[in-house]
Amino acid sequence: MSEFIVSARKYRPSTFKTVVGQEIITTTLKNSIKNKHLAHSYLFCGPRGVGKTTCARIFAKAINCFHPTEDFEPCNQCESCINFNKNALFNIHELDAASNNSVDSIRELINQVRIPPQLGKYSVFIIDEVHMLSKDAFNAFLKTLEEPPSHAIFIMATTEKHKIIPTILSRCQIFDFRRIQLSDIVHQLEYIAQQEDIHAEHQALITIAQKADGSMRDALSIFDQMNSFCENELTYEKVIRNLNVLDYEYYFRLTQAFLNGNAPETLLIFNEILFNGFDAQYFIMGLGEHFRNLMLCKDKNTIPLLEVSENVSTRYAQQSMQCTDEFLFEALQITNDTEQQYRTSYNKRFLVELMLYKISNIQKQKNSASTPLSTNESKEPSSVTSKEYSKQTDVNQNSVSEPVAKTSINNENSTSTASSNNPVTHLSSFSIKQKLQQNLEIKSKINPVSQEINAEKDFTLEMAQQAWNAFLNHKLNDVRLKNFFTQYPQYVYWDDKTCVLKVLNKSQELDLRKIHDELLFFLKQTLQNKNIIIKIELTDEEIKTIKPYTSKEKYAYFIQKYPALGEIKEQLDLDFQ
Repeated sequence: MSEFIVSARKYRPSTFKTVVGQEIITTTLKNSIKNKHLAHSYLFCGPRGVGKTTCARIFAKAINCFHPTEDFEPCNQCESCINFNKNALFNIHELDAASNNSVDSIRELINQVRIPPQLGKYSVFIIDEVHMLSKDAFNAFLKTLEEPPSHAIFIMATTEKHKIIPTILSRCQIFDFRRIQLSDIVHQLEYIAQQEDIHAEHQALITIAQKADGSMRDALSIFDQMNSFCENELTYEKVIRNLNVLDYEYYFRLTQAFLNGNAPETLLIFNEILFNGFDAQYFIMGLGEHFRNLMLCKDKNTIPLLEVSENVSTRYAQQSMQCTDEFLFEALQITNDTEQQYRTSYNKRFLVELMLYKISNIQKQKNSASTPLSTNESKEPSSVTSKEYSKQTDVNQNSVSEPVAKTSINNENSTSTASSNNPVTHLSSFSIKQKLQQNLEIKSKINPVSQEINAEKDFTLEMAQQAWNAFLNHKLNDVRLKNFFTQYPQYVYWDDKTCVLKVLNKSQELDLRKIHDELLFFLKQTLQNKNIIIKIELTDEEIKTIKPYTSKEKYAYFIQKYPALGEIKEQLDLDFQ
């Protein structure tokens, strides 16, 4: 039985031509060899598994080759190349900075730099994970890196360039390696599968490449793992089952249920996903990716951005025709908000189910918003009594989408007659300006502030304070303002028909501005006086709070808030200890 060699080592590139996805960098290195413009220090940066150390080895091998090819690749036949392939070339040194990050390790390296190469023209020092060097080690390396001997060349590789001090960066030629494109990874996996006589479905290789996230080494490791599981038959079903990847079919089914407004079906599909052992957070990310792919299919110019097979791309194009821009916009926004809230949520399953319910109701809300008001109701003058104010103000405090739904439900019966005379035209594209205008029109129809009050009755200060307290206790949704004015009533006073509200900062002032119209109408309606005005003042006073510490102070504090506590004390004849 022959010894097994992992694909990442067996198919590791040995020439610049076989390096995958880094054509710009390999061309630059070959041209520098061609023109004999070799720098004394290089820095290769980029994510893991993209070929940094591989390119460093090929470059070191090429500059020491005795008979390079016409395109300046190593010949792999001369004495230097043969010794390099056997790991027996002593003028190429590799140092792992993760385990040799001290000043002493750099001193040993500096001593090796002085020794000229035994075979070849250059001594090449490849330092991997160079960002792991300590600050003192970097400083000890500065002088040698800036003025090394003519035979010494340094090649440093790192995944975290930002951790390297600027004095090192300024002494190097910096090459930024990019993530390998999905198509390049799939092409390389197809080549390896052909060499190893492995039958692999194209969609299975795409799934492996997506899981690798731009890293060729990760892709080859996953490929070997899948090959062991599938026994030379890499099918899409086996790969997604082993890699714990959700099938596209789930997302297509969910989207169809969203478009039909079938919220219960989406909950059942999500329960099936959890039952199969999939993580809810990856489900949210996958759903957002699905909506993103549908959005890309809305324009033929962005379809090539899809990283899927042709069959799946066709299904995306078909389903995107059923989705409006408005639906995709709101669905992406809801999915993004849920993903941000997921980590901090205590009831994570409920959060995801709430997301599914919201997306399922997008189409319903759109249909409700497009329902016109009847002719008779639109012409009726709206009148507001003091008894009806509570219901109307509660409607105002809800979100914009709720009034839209309620208004359309109340006018459901009258739409049949209005639709024949005033047909509804549906726009094919989503307009934010039109959406905001529609919301403002509906809100203005139910806003009680629009009603005029002509009474000019006199009222006492006590009546004014009672009206303010009534609004504060029952109508103010902002808990911060309610607690503030309840605890510090001295910041509210009346100057004849003017209600003066003092605030401590701009934030409180902004909160009051938001409820200004509602408060003004309530005071006018309750006190029956149209001349009432509200004045908001910004004060520089500092709040001085005296906290009770002793038992008597605590008793005095609580008896002020709860007078019944004093009666209990007297009835039970209690005393302090």
